Amino acid sequence: MIRALRTAASGMYAQELHVDTIANNLANVNTTGFKRSEVEFQDLLYQTIQMAGQLNQEGVNVPVQIQVGHGTRPVATEKIFTQGDTVATNNPLDLAINGDGFFQILMPDGSLAYTRDGSFKVSADGRIVTSDGYLLQPDLAIPTDTTEISISRDGIVTVKTAESPEPQEIGQIELARFVNPAGLSSIGGNLYVPTAASGEPIVGTPGTESMGTLLQGHLELSNVQVVKEMIDLIVAQRAYEINSKTIRSADDMLGIVNSLRR
Repeated sequence: MIRALRTAASGMYAQELHVDTIANNLANVNTTGFKRSEVEFQDLLYQTIQMAGQLNQEGVNVPVQIQVGHGTRPVATEKIFTQGDTVATNNPLDLAINGDGFFQILMPDGSLAYTRDGSFKVSADGRIVTSDGYLLQPDLAIPTDTTEISISRDGIVTVKTAESPEPQEIGQIELARFVNPAGLSSIGGNLYVPTAASGEPIVGTPGTESMGTLLQGHLELSNVQVVKEMIDLIVAQRAYEINSKTIRSADDMLGIVNSLRR
């Protein structure tokens, strides 16, 4: 009876994390380049009461076993890096990646972070930065008298200036990809950092080495599907509810045992 209480409680703890994850997915449904997470579960250890193949009192092998599990636990919240829809913005510094890859961002501590958020801006000194002011890498400087910016699908940046109406190439945007992007660690601000599980970044130009291509004037939306999240939320809620009923049933049975009279 006590086993049932603890087993059902493990299910409730697991569903709480499931609901937390769904809530974060839904909260970021409009976040540029956001990738939804999915919770993975594993069953816990089993108590073996009777082994399969064990001899019974008549000396016959028992064909099946008796095992009782001790519940479940969450083991991973995996990021799903499927392509999000793109939306046209007509902003020349908005970039969407069509395919694999991440933009490289220089953090204040000198390390590199990675993002799918291509809503770039120009800083006061003419450099391309994120909405938080972090520099895009490789560093690109836009001339002060620029009248038009063009970024090709393979990342070549050209500008037209007031003094020179002919396009001038000023740099190349590079992307990075990972063997296991699910191993990246989210640090907020639409940024990821590599871990031992993700592997080292593989840097290349867009359109080569399995990198995606760039789409100027577009942004990649979140890959969260509201209908799917709502269905997952209902399933998680029902699972939480049925686990609570299991605890109530086990408690009722304990009450019956305590009320027995001779």
